[in-house]
Amino acid sequence: MSQQGPHMSQQQGPVIFNGRYELHRRLGRGGMAEVYLARDQMLDRPVAVKVLFPALATDPGFVERFRREAQRAAGLNHPNIVGVYDWGEANGTYFIVMEYVEGESLAEQIQREGRIHPDRAAEIASDIANALGFAHRNGGVIHRDIKPGNVLITREGAVKVADFGIARAISDAPDQNLTKTGSVMGTATYFSPEQARGQSVDPRSDVYSLGCVLYEMITGHPPFAGENAVAIAYKHVQEAPLPPRHIDPELPSTLEAIVLKCLAKNPANRYPSAQDMRADLRRYLDGARIMAEPVLAPPVDPGATGLMAPTGYMQPTSAVAPTQWEGDRYGDDGYGRYDDYEDYDEEEPKRSKAFLAVLILLLLILAGLLFLMVRSLGGDDDTTTQVDVPNVEGMTEEQATQELESLHLEVQVQTEANDADPGIVVNQDPSAGQQVDENSTVTITVSGGPEAIAVPDVVGRTEQEARQILGDAGFTLIQTTPEESGDVPEGSVISTDPAAGAQIPADQQITLVVAAGPTTVEVPNVVGQSEQQATQTLQGAGLQVNRQEASSNDQPPGTVINQDPGAGAPVAPNATVTIVVSTGAAQTQVPDVVGRREDSATQLLQNAGFEVSTVDEETLNPADDGRVVDQNPAGGSNANEGATVTLVIGRFAAGPTSTDPGGGG
Repeated sequence: MSQQGPHMSQQQGPVIFNGRYELHRRLGRGGMAEVYLARDQMLDRPVAVKVLFPALATDPGFVERFRREAQRAAGLNHPNIVGVYDWGEANGTYFIVMEYVEGESLAEQIQREGRIHPDRAAEIASDIANALGFAHRNGGVIHRDIKPGNVLITREGAVKVADFGIARAISDAPDQNLTKTGSVMGTATYFSPEQARGQSVDPRSDVYSLGCVLYEMITGHPPFAGENAVAIAYKHVQEAPLPPRHIDPELPSTLEAIVLKCLAKNPANRYPSAQDMRADLRRYLDGARIMAEPVLAPPVDPGATGLMAPTGYMQPTSAVAPTQWEGDRYGDDGYGRYDDYEDYDEEEPKRSKAFLAVLILLLLILAGLLFLMVRSLGGDDDTTTQVDVPNVEGMTEEQATQELESLHLEVQVQTEANDADPGIVVNQDPSAGQQVDENSTVTITVSGGPEAIAVPDVVGRTEQEARQILGDAGFTLIQTTPEESGDVPEGSVISTDPAAGAQIPADQQITLVVAAGPTTVEVPNVVGQSEQQATQTLQGAGLQVNRQEASSNDQPPGTVINQDPGAGAPVAPNATVTIVVSTGAAQTQVPDVVGRREDSATQLLQNAGFEVSTVDEETLNPADDGRVVDQNPAGGSNANEGATVTLVIGRFAAGPTSTDPGGGG
């Protein structure tokens, strides 16, 4: 692994991490990592793999922080957050496996289109704030690196925030500073003042960074720029941003107020949470009264500021010369007086004493008229208590119910299919921040999880037909598993998991079990093996065994002397192989040939299947000459076929020659 990324040559083939993630092409390069489009071979889906530069993997402390933050980020399951699936080590560095988002980054959109329409910018910022609020509440994950490059816009316009938790692993390293090339310098444009000072941060730091992003969306450039990271960080701490309406007077004052509240130097003057910021953005989009106080600023001469006149939201607005606040606009505490825009109790708009007196007089008169009106209508002294509706979106149904009932509000629950986790509140009516009477009803919409779809019956279809049918039904994750089958045509679907008719979300994976076609088994050679050994061999090959017996003069009893089909023959799985087991040599009755002449006895024994051997024995009986006088085995006994029968042949031997008829001498 080099800092140029994994090497993927034609000769060596693609790089595969952990034996699972096959890298295809590089999607982009940042200050600390390169991002690749990859394929998860196990789940057969595209993923994005972020490969950190090896220089970041040399510090054991960083490795532990990286592991911890990656695990925390993986626990964030939200429609506006890019999912983290896995992480690991490979080729001398570390990588993160993330959800692949098909679209472009907000930075690319701003670069391509320039300024974004205020309403669309508010919608994008609202979705980012929704993601941040969820992360802040669930595990206390602070992003620390909110910038247009970490916001992805899908082709359908959905907003997703990436790189949760990873910035902390970088920024917590003891050797990091503003001049560290790549890892920190690239995001100083969106630093909060407390980040620039190196202080600890809380969720309000993300609110500030989101304010910088929203500022850039509606003006075409970030609130602060400089020659280097240190210069930009100094401006975040010491200088107030130019109000957006000084760049384009046509921008809504309410949206400007929201931006400037986010960009307060003092965190106490910003929105307390990302969800509070989101609620104000929704009020702006709904045309309701926002919580941020609009800024009353004197008109600015465009010629004095050197700003180009706005030319529409599709064109970037650039400043030919930076406009600075006057030196006397800063307080002695080192913070810009800009903070006081949000600190309503510390600085009221300057008005003349006469104006204030008239205003107080008018308010007193109005109060008196209202009092008289109530009295004239017969009203009593009882008044209805008003309650500010809290923001319960993102809470569980139980948490939201407890929160609302604690304020003496009635709760009505309705459920709808949604990509959010089941049981999470995704909407509320009235919206957060509205004032209602005590005991009023607040309707909360709870996610029932993704909409369930019935799995179509595709058994018997070809794989291509099955995929088409499932895709038309809305399913996107389809995996194929081959299975040997001699009964189903090759390529046809045998079954599905889940089975046909099951109600499942559209993003749940479906496995198609597809017939791999008929297969054969090669019959092993078992001739010469014992019956037991041959049976085990054949059954181990997936075959059935049929046993027969036969005598054998060559093989001992219990030995396989033949098989059918023969060795090496291809047969279907579970086919039957017949083995012939030796019972030993066949027994035959030996013919009785005693008294027969030698040639006749020999012929008779050979015809009976025996071998014949002879021995001569001298006899004094001329009648036994040339005849069988004995045999072994004896006639009538049983012997093995082919056994040898020994014949004793008589040979007449005459006595001594004499002329005496009586033989006497």
